[in-house]
This record gives sequence, C-alpha cells and structure tokens, in this order.
Amino acid sequence: MTVVDGSYGLRGRSTEVARLERLLGDVRAGQGQALLVRGEAGIGKSALLNHLIGRADGCRVARAAGVESEMELPFAGLHQLCGPMLDLAGRLSPVQREALEVALGQRAGGPPDRFLVGAATLTLLTEASVARPLLCVVDDGQWLDQASAQALTFAGRRLFADRVGVVFGLRDPVTLPQWQGLPELVVGGLADDAAKSLLDAVIPGRIDAHVEARIVAETRGNPLALMELPRGLTAAELAGGFARPDVRPLASQLEQNFARRVRALSPQTQCLLLTAAAEPIGDVPLLLRALAILDVPLSAAEAAEAAGLIEFGAKVRFRHPLVRSATYRAATAADRRTVHRALAEATDPAVDPDRRAWHRAHGAAGPSEDIAEELVRSAERAQGRGGVAAGAAFLQQATELTPAADQRAIRALAAARATLEAGDFATALRLLLTAGEGPPDALKEAHIDLVQAQVALFSGRTAEAASLLVAAAHRFEPLDADLARDTYLNAMSAALLAGRLAGDTGLVEVSRAARTLPRPDLGRKRDLVLEGSVAFYTDGFPAAVTRAVDAIRAFVHTQGPPDPEDVRWLGHAGVLTVHLWDSENWDVLTRRNLQIARDLGQLTELPWVLHHRVYLSLFAGEITAAEALSAESRTIMDATGAAMAPYGEICVAAWRGRSEDTSALITSCAEDSEARGEGLGVTLANFANAVLLNSLTRYGEALAPARAATAYPPELGIASWALPELVEAAARSDRPDLAADALDRLSVIAQASGTDWALGALARSKALTVTDPSAAETAYQEAVRRLGRTGLRMELARAHLLYGEWLRQKGRRQDARRQLRTAYELFTTFGADAFADRAAHELAATGEAMEQRTATARDILTGQEAHIAELARTGLTNVEIGAQLFLSRHTVDWHLRKIFTKLGITSRRQLQAVLTESAVGDGYTR
Repeated sequence: MTVVDGSYGLRGRSTEVARLERLLGDVRAGQGQALLVRGEAGIGKSALLNHLIGRADGCRVARAAGVESEMELPFAGLHQLCGPMLDLAGRLSPVQREALEVALGQRAGGPPDRFLVGAATLTLLTEASVARPLLCVVDDGQWLDQASAQALTFAGRRLFADRVGVVFGLRDPVTLPQWQGLPELVVGGLADDAAKSLLDAVIPGRIDAHVEARIVAETRGNPLALMELPRGLTAAELAGGFARPDVRPLASQLEQNFARRVRALSPQTQCLLLTAAAEPIGDVPLLLRALAILDVPLSAAEAAEAAGLIEFGAKVRFRHPLVRSATYRAATAADRRTVHRALAEATDPAVDPDRRAWHRAHGAAGPSEDIAEELVRSAERAQGRGGVAAGAAFLQQATELTPAADQRAIRALAAARATLEAGDFATALRLLLTAGEGPPDALKEAHIDLVQAQVALFSGRTAEAASLLVAAAHRFEPLDADLARDTYLNAMSAALLAGRLAGDTGLVEVSRAARTLPRPDLGRKRDLVLEGSVAFYTDGFPAAVTRAVDAIRAFVHTQGPPDPEDVRWLGHAGVLTVHLWDSENWDVLTRRNLQIARDLGQLTELPWVLHHRVYLSLFAGEITAAEALSAESRTIMDATGAAMAPYGEICVAAWRGRSEDTSALITSCAEDSEARGEGLGVTLANFANAVLLNSLTRYGEALAPARAATAYPPELGIASWALPELVEAAARSDRPDLAADALDRLSVIAQASGTDWALGALARSKALTVTDPSAAETAYQEAVRRLGRTGLRMELARAHLLYGEWLRQKGRRQDARRQLRTAYELFTTFGADAFADRAAHELAATGEAMEQRTATARDILTGQEAHIAELARTGLTNVEIGAQLFLSRHTVDWHLRKIFTKLGITSRRQLQAVLTESAVGDGYTR
C-alpha cells in the first residue's frame, strides 16, 4: 500500500494504478488474467488491492487473505474465496464437483487430485462470472495454505476468454514454485517527492529537512515505515538530530517498532493482543470465550484500538500483518502457550476439531500422546480432503509431541511419506533421520529405504532411484513378499527410464535381483507384469514373449469397472505392449488408462499416458492428433509444475519434417534428460533425429543418431523402433555391415513377437538389404500387406515409399508411380511434409507432373485448435471439452469461433465434413 491509513490517500502510484486499471478493463472485456502484486512488507500492496476493489464497479468481488498460522489448514484460503459461490457447484462436471466438495469438506470421499481441485476452481470462478465480471483479490498470498495456493494459481493460469481476474498480494521474496511464471506487478518504494509528501501528511508541524531526508532514505520509500517509524519520536528529535545507528532489514525495524508499542500497553491489553494474534480467523465470539478463560476483560481492547494496532468489528483485524507477527514474536514462549491453551479450550471440538488440535499442540509444554493422537486424526482428515501439505504438517507436529521413541519413529516415517507427497524433499529426509532413531525394526528400515528411493525418483535422480528401490525391495523380501514385488516393479520402471544412464543398477541388474524372489501364484495382474518384465532381461526376448502376452491379456480382458489395485499397474502393462510391437493392445490399454486417469483426475499420471498416445498417433499417421495430445500434456505439466523433457513435441516436429524446430528440441531434450539421469529421453531424441534425417534423405547424417538410439538394447521399445531407421540409413549410405547387424537384431524381436507391425517393419527393412530383385520385391509386398492390416498408416506409407523408390530405380516407372502416389497422398494428408516432399521428388523423377498441394485443416489450425475441433466433432459440449483440457467453457467457445473463422464455416455440423478431408481412416487417435 502507498499509505496504510486510507485517510492519507494514494501517492506516487500512477504506474501501478494504471496497470490495475488495465486489468479491470481487460476482465470486463472478457480477457481473463491473473496478476501477482508483490513487494516487501509495508510497501503498499494492500492499499493498491483496496484501490482496485474500489474501482471494480459492476463487478462481483470475492476476497480472501492468507494467515500465517492457518498455513497448516487445507483449503482454508480457497474456502474463504469460493465459499459464497458454492451454490453454483451444480454447473461443474461430476468429477470436478466431487473433488471440490471433498476438498472443502462438503462431502466425504477419497483424496481428490489437488490439480483436479484447481480445474474445479477454474470452472466455479468462470461460472460465477456469467452474470457480471468477477474480481478475486487474495492478500498475503505468501501465507495461503499450499492446497489453496495450488488450486488458485492453477485456475489463474488457465484464464483466457473469461471475465475473471485473480489478483494476489504477495510479500517478497517469492520462492514457492506455484507462484513462478505468473504476470507480476512489482511494487517498489515511493519516489522521494511522494515519500516526503506522505511524511509531511503524517507528522504534524515542521520537520527538519535533514531529518526528513534521513527518514526517507532509511525507509527506502516504504509507506508503512514512513508512517510508523517516526511515531514516538520527540519534537526535538524531529527538529534535528534524528539518527538510527542500527541497520536492520526494514520489516524487522517495523516489527520492532510495533513490538515496542505493544510492550508499552498494560499486561491485560498485551494478553488480549497476543490472544488475537494467535487466533487467525478473527472470530470475535471465540476470542471472547478465550479471554474469559484468561480472565481478561474486553475493555482491555480500548487501549490497543486507541493506539491504532487493532480494530473490532464483525471480525477482529490488526492494522497490518506485521502488527500480528510482532505481537506474537515479542511474547514469551510461556505466554504463547497459555493463550493457545485458552483458545483450544474455547474451540468447539465438534465444529472445528483441527483448529482445536492445532491450538492444543502449540499450547503444549512438552510431549503429549493425547495431543499427538489428536493431530494424527487431523492429518487423516486433511489428507482425506486432498490437503497433502496440511496432513504433512499435522504429522510433523504429532511426531514432535510423541513421547515414546518407537511411536515417534513410526509417526516420523508417516510424516516423511506425507511430506514427500507434498514435494518437500529436504524435510522428508530430515524426518527419516528421526524415523531411524527408534528401536531396530527391519520392516520400518525397509520403508525408510523406500521413501529415500522415492525422494530420489521424484527429485529427478532417476538412476540413483533405481538402485535405492532395489535395496528397499531386497529388505522387503523376507518381510513382505507382495511389497517386495511391487517395489521391484517400480525399480524396473525407474531403470527403464534411466536406461543407458542407470550405471550399475540397470534393467538387467534389477531383473536379476527381482528373479531371486519366490514365484507367486500369479493371481495378481501386477505379478504377471513383473514376471513378464523381468523375463525380457533374464531369459531373453523370445523366451519372455509368452509371459508378457499373459500379463497383457490379463489387463485387456478385464471386465467391469477397473479394480483400484490394478489401475496403478496398467501403465506397466502398456510398456509390455510396446516391447512386443503390439499396436492393437497398446491402443486398448492406453485408451483405457487415459480414460481412467481423466475420470479420476490423475493429473500427475496423465502426461505419461498422453505421451504413449502421441507416439501411437504418430505411427498411425495422425500427426495433428499427436500434436494436440502433446499440447494437452504440456498444458498439464505447466499447470502442475511437473518436470518432463519435451518428448511429445520432439517427435511431432520430427514427423512433420521441421528441421530447425526438431534440432532445437533435440538439444533441449538431451540436456534435460541427461540432467535428470533419464537415458530413455536421450534415446528418444536420437530416434526422432534419425527419423527426421531419413525423411530428408540425409542418410549419412542419420547414421550417427540411429546408431546412438540403438546402442543400449535393453531399453527395447524406442531403441527397437530405431532399428529400421538404422537399416534404412546404413543401406542408403553403403554400410551393409551396419544394416545387416541392425536387421539381425530386429529379426530376433519381430520373429518372437509375431505381430504384423513387427514383421511388416522387418520385411520393409529386409527389402533394403537383399540383392536379389525377386526377394526384395517379395519383401516389399509383404511389408505393404502386413502393415496394411494394422492401423499404423505412417508405417504403411513408408513401405509404399521405399517400394516405389526401389521400383523407379529398377526402371519400372508405371509400377513405381502407383506406390509413390499412394505414399504421397498419405504423407500429404498426415502432414508429414518432409516425407511428402521425398515422395513428390520421386514421382517427378518418374515423369509424373505434380500439382501444388492445397492447404488442409491441419495446415490452418494450431495444435490446440485442432484438438478442440476434433473433440467438438465427436459431439462433446463446450463444458465437456473444457473439463478435459482444463479450460473454461467460455475459452472453448472463443477457440471455436476462431476455428470457424479459419475454416470458413459457421456451425459444429460443418466440422464433420471439413475435418474428414484431413482425416485418414479411424486410426488410433481417440
């Protein structure tokens, strides 16, 4: 705020006011946005927010404020802001409504995904803006509980064509990841002229010019400091000789000034202020009950009000948050415990059990099992509502108050798990030290190893995580065989992701360790997945096929609603289909996994599933769909702060034939992947580069990335996909030795797999290497026949292209034209421009005149527009599209209007015909 006391008015804030006025104008015009108003304590943020509210004529205004002592209560800030709007919850999709109502305690249910709560918040805010524009103002955002901050910043990032503005006041420094990347209005100190003007208005009478200049310099134009620091100075000090020999951070000076003013009051008034400071919600009846317990009369408030420190109305409010913090910090520990005990006694346990537990914890003079148990119950309630960080905070407090060493270790382990889930890795590791201090317990130590491994995995140390997971699984073996197998399966996933960068604990080593487990009865699907996964690296590819097929069938043939236990392992089964080149079941399992992830709001799982669908769509020739799926994945990762290399984007760019875009993404992907120890990302970057260079007929250059992509055979999947690229590059670069070796490796996989995809790719590759014309033609025809039976039309088009090129080289122009024309038409429809140009060049060499390609819908629309158009074509409503893409229905409508304009149509009915022109069969897109 420029001035804390509104009677002095705003000074020196024309730039800041203009920015806020623009925001209001944009919101009224349907251009939603979020804004951080940030700066140091007392700089004028609150005054600017109040000014914004005062100018919001015709808008609905919703307000909330973070409170430092409420940071442990889940969704407290969200409830403040959105509570008055809950009558609109019926307009949300069922999954969003349930998530929001569970989070806000309106109904019972399992913990909702915290980002799904954010999507529900977005929908609620945009629905609240239908009648009139909505302005949401959240002050002291640095003290919002983490769950509320995540939900509100998620919603703020997704505002586009909406009449909603979300403005946060935030104290510097801004460090937490949820605030990063939002537009900012940085509020600095007042210019000297404005600072002097304010000081003149605050201090009656004359002030020495040197003293005035010194105050302005010391306060650095901080309005609150300009108003508060001179208080208590004598007229003589103001007339001259004012100096402050100590140099402290400004907030500390202000707090100390407020603390001195508090200490000048009577003991009863100090007690009243301390009780109000410890009671964060400003509940007057609660405060009165606590004061009665403390035997402090309400009349004690008169002196505090007269001193301008606090005011009583419908709520108890401090003049500034620094008054609250100064009051609380200046009190003795014993006094703080006394008021917390009084507040706990005054809080109804049936109405607000968590706040009562919080006060009891802060009022405890030492360990207390009774209070620790109450905190554990609060943690369970918080976690049940999706308040991950709050649950972790309650468990940490419970750990500190637990008297028995063995029970304290158990609670420390639970707190470490919760803290890990909340993303606070350093605190989780510290709690594990406490967990290890109890009596020796083999099962507990195994769980400690498991949490340490998960910290490594989630913090990007993938290779280290695989090693730690194996160690944890080994500890579990004699204690809990089921948990040991589950941990080994997770270790397999970590090792697969680490790939060539796994070091001493790669896929082979993890598989050998897992193979030492006694074989289960294989009644659980995930045990089948583990058996199938391990077999590839211990028994060899051909011997593993039967077990992998058994695991895949168990998931494919599941009837009825998904078993919650199976859902976690569905992705692992999908990986087996990739190993086997089983495109049909890959489609079935990833389609099911995608639907489940969307239905359950598993936003942390969705990017991985979407990337599977990206690759499947690319092989199917559905590049526009792949681009849209990749964009959706990036949207989720940006919103959730997930770290993932641009796996989808790099492959889309490569198949499009965009050399410059792909090169930049390859560099980014390789750097990101190596930094996190994700060898699979390095393989993917090389594979995409080989595809691009082969499409551009730069075969000599394609050799290096193709060899790099296939250099670590245990990776399977992507590494084996790259084998046909290596055969093509080597055969066209006069390196028959390399082509033969790659063909032999591909033959082992394809013959064992037996799928049309694998055998078709093998036949296409074999045709490039044989010298006998009859054998070559037979191989090309087999490739076309087998790949034609799959939905993988990009693979089929490449077979037609190679066959046509071979026919032209043999002088059979008429036959070549048929193959090349088919390839050209397919590549053109796909949007695979480099491959299309290659086919066109070959066609021209046969003497066929080429017409200029006409633009299709995929050339005109952006990836997101194409995705929205496709969803609209399938019959989804704007609300349903918005729920899937985490956009408001207003934004979807805005995109559709742009789509209609670009395509020259006026209704959804016309989308079917226009998009069909760019479609190729039904493929594998949805």
